[in-house]
Parts: sequence; C-alpha cells; structure tokens
Amino acid sequence: MSDTHHDCCAHHGQHHELVIDRLTVSYRRVLALEKVSLATSCGNRVALIGPNGAGKSTLLKAIAGLVPRESGTIRWRGTAVKKWSREFAYLPQREEVDWSFPITVRGLVEMGRYPQTGWWRKFSSEDTAAVDRALESLALTGLQHRQIRELSGGQQQRAFLARALAQEAHVLLLDEPFTGLDRNASQLLGDLLNKLAHEGRLVIASHHDLNTVPRLFDEALVLATRPLAFGPVGEVLTPELIEHTFHQPAPGA
Repeated sequence: MSDTHHDCCAHHGQHHELVIDRLTVSYRRVLALEKVSLATSCGNRVALIGPNGAGKSTLLKAIAGLVPRESGTIRWRGTAVKKWSREFAYLPQREEVDWSFPITVRGLVEMGRYPQTGWWRKFSSEDTAAVDRALESLALTGLQHRQIRELSGGQQQRAFLARALAQEAHVLLLDEPFTGLDRNASQLLGDLLNKLAHEGRLVIASHHDLNTVPRLFDEALVLATRPLAFGPVGEVLTPELIEHTFHQPAPGA
C-alpha cells in the first residue's frame, strides 16, 4: 500500500462512510445488541456511551468481526463487510491484555503487518518502513526495544495504536482506551486521537467519563442494548438523556 493511502479521505476527495444498519448480536440467546444503526465517516471521533452491560464492547467487537452477528449489515466504503477487514483495527481493554507476554514494542507493532504478509513470510522493506513510520508517529522509536510490560499505561496504549497504524487501518476501534491513565497520559492520548482523525481515520471508542466526552469526541452513540441517540456530541448529550440512561444527574447539572 502506498504512502498516499494513509489519508483515507484527503487523497480521495471523499469521506469514506461506515454504515451500520440494524445490527443485532446475541450471546447464548441473550440479546447483547438490538437493531443498532449509525452512519459516520472517517475524520470523526465517535464515543460509545452507556451503562455497564449496554453493549459497547460487543458493538466494537462486532464491527471488528470478532463476534458473530445475528442480523444486520455493516458497510465500509460502500462495500458490505462480511466478517473482518484489515482496514479495521481493534484495541482491547488494557486488563484483557497479557502484559507479561515476552514481546518488545517493535515486535507488537510488527504484528500489525501480519494481515498483509501472512505469519511466515519475510518482511519486505515496505513492511519495515511501515513499522518505522508507526513507531515514529507515536513517539515510540526510543522505546521500541523495551518489553511491553516495562511501559507506562499511556505508552502501552500508544504501542497498540502504533500496531494499528502499521496495519494501515483506517477505522480504529478502541475499548475504554482512557481507563487507568493519569491526567497527563489522558491528555496526550486525546491529542493523538484528534491528530489521527485529522489525518483521515475514523476513531470509535467506548468511554465512561461523561465530563470529557465533549473535549475528546465529535459524535456520540448512546447505547442501552438498543441505540438511544446518535449524532453530534452537543446535540446528543442532553441532561434528560443522561439522566434517563444512567439514572443520575448530568455532570454539572
């Protein structure tokens, strides 16, 4: 893939759309998501908001092709996504990662190239350049030979984002990326997601801190198994909807 492909919007003169239509997912006959629909495009940062068990993680995994859909469709750039697309990158919650796994930062980022190369093919100079670019763009070049367990929480999140960039993913699916980060690391990650969106990527992240949603995101989907509202953050996060969804007053109310 050429360098010019990195900006999925800028170089095409169009906004590639992600359109989800009536997506339903069940686990062992228990409904986890019901008839979720939304349409957004690259360049946006979308927050998934809702109480525990609302289906936020399930939606991210369903878009990534990691859990089967019961019904509904997902279209990206006008084409139906049947199961998995290498243009989608999923970043799990940090507690789901085995940080003791013996791998360096560079080794983790190189894993982003496997969808292109296969597991056993030798890396080409293009693969190496993509890994170098991803490390540099997330300020990880100086940490590339460290074991991932030696990193701070913010650095670990950046390493996973670098893996997504090396994959040349355009849709970044992040499960609670800000959890456990201190204020400084949260600020850096927020700036980084803003930069990635400006470069033409679509960022979709579950997020639980309602106070920071307006600063970090452009659009919000409020979920309670079913979609309650979707649209620009300022229009969606009304005190009434927050109180109805979380059974608590809105921040600052």
